[in-house]
Amino acid sequence: MVQSHGKEWSADKAWDYVSGLVAKTILMYCDQYPEDELSKQAYQWCKVYADNAINAKGNFYNFKKGSLDNIASGKVLFDLHERETTVNPADAERYRVAAEYLYRYLRYDYKRITLEEGNGCFIHKDSYPYQMWLDGLYMGAAFYAEYLSTFAPDDNEAWADIALQFTTIHSHTYDCEKSLNYHGWSAKPSDANSFWANPGDPYKGCSQEFWGRGMGWYAAALVDVLEMMPREHPDYTAVADIFVEVAEGIRRWQDQDSGVWYQLLQYDDTFVSSRGHRNYLEASASCMFTYALFKGIRLGLIDDETYGPTAVKAYDGLLETFITESPAGVDINYICRSAGLGPSNKRERNGTADYYLDGSDVNIVSNEGKGIGAFIMASLERERHATSGLEPATADKESEATIFDLYGRRHQSAPKGLYIELRDGIATKKINNN
Repeated sequence: MVQSHGKEWSADKAWDYVSGLVAKTILMYCDQYPEDELSKQAYQWCKVYADNAINAKGNFYNFKKGSLDNIASGKVLFDLHERETTVNPADAERYRVAAEYLYRYLRYDYKRITLEEGNGCFIHKDSYPYQMWLDGLYMGAAFYAEYLSTFAPDDNEAWADIALQFTTIHSHTYDCEKSLNYHGWSAKPSDANSFWANPGDPYKGCSQEFWGRGMGWYAAALVDVLEMMPREHPDYTAVADIFVEVAEGIRRWQDQDSGVWYQLLQYDDTFVSSRGHRNYLEASASCMFTYALFKGIRLGLIDDETYGPTAVKAYDGLLETFITESPAGVDINYICRSAGLGPSNKRERNGTADYYLDGSDVNIVSNEGKGIGAFIMASLERERHATSGLEPATADKESEATIFDLYGRRHQSAPKGLYIELRDGIATKKINNN
């Protein structure tokens, strides 16, 4: 996937959370497979991506304030800073300066909710005042955590600030009966831009549905932050407990036939919108869930015996359901292009089931960055799991569909099943080994 679509979604794109996601996952690949020839080339794509956004002093050319989305791309700066520290210290300093700018803007200047409910939490965007979306935790809190982990790991006040973002949104959006989180929450449902929000209890301020990718961003943010957050911090356990609840919901709502997840998590494909569009198995959310489960197992947040079979089945399902061969190498299909809530001048974005299936901005696409980046993330964690010595207790050796060696290459003696052949950690083609 890196080879097939990496350059067009990194070096060839402007600063944006989608291209930033792909660039960050490419850097994750470079870190996991540093000796690969493609790794050296792919690293340069990400360097070009960042260098197109900042000048020789590390200042942004045209950073747009007022959105957590525009901060998320800053995650690439940490990997670039680490690599360039020993190669080109001047470049390393540029990346540090840029990262510090984003950090200071987020921590000290970015708008926060000032009402009693949600006080101190980042709003999603200026155009969405009083609102928190699950997506925003991946965009803002995860960047914040990586900055602290890199430059200020002992700043306990800042770690508490990050924990506040998770505990607040979880306390309002988590439905304990469904084991799922509503996509968004408004601290002021009466605000015109929060027309989609539930005006009363239960779940006051919440949107109506459980959107797959919204929860995917949230799950990925949780494992990323927990990997970096000091375990001795007083708030670590509270955030870890949230992930356990989220992971249980992911496991509960996995489609048992395909191993992946639906666009609207609480329904299957018998659910049909008012315009006749069926609920469908969606790629980006499924990849994010797969990533979060494997990484949660690796970090010891959830146990392999319970969640390993779910994660392995999920990755096999990604290959079977969404991945196809193409002249470029491999493609990923059935990606929800976009989805959101409001603002007031976009009444169609009302958070209903019909919106998530019929909305004009919620069409199904292939090879879009949110699916590409999420698949790379899931694949890297799958490969780490396969070489870790952990094996799901209930896995059937005759039917397991993906087996990798130390370098992510498929074993020649793989049992029957469907595979993506890997060369130096890169998916190159689909194989039916039946």
